[in-house]
Amino acid sequence: MPKAIALKRARRDARAGKKPSTQAGEFIREEMHALHQGSGNVRSRQQAIAIGLSEARRAGIELGVPQKGSKTIRQKAAHDTAVGQGRVKPDAARSRGAKKAARTRDERYGRS
Repeated sequence: MPKAIALKRARRDARAGKKPSTQAGEFIREEMHALHQGSGNVRSRQQAIAIGLSEARRAGIELGVPQKGSKTIRQKAAHDTAVGQGRVKPDAARSRGAKKAARTRDERYGRS
């Protein structure tokens, strides 16, 4: 889930007329920061970029589908774009996974 600051910066870039790739850069920067801090589940730069682009698509940034990606990658990117534009609901399994992870985090770190 992208942080509010990344969304805010991306919206500011959109208002300034920046390209979608520049807007998505805010989400990628956030993932790179998590990689350098050692937090999160990001293990490589390539993975951080992929996660950042996916979050950007889901946030409504109009990024295109990668031309060189595999069929599965292109399908996932197209679905993320549709979710971001409100045409499709997010996958139930993905939503369940996110909710379960949040519950586990809360239990593990004593949040209520």
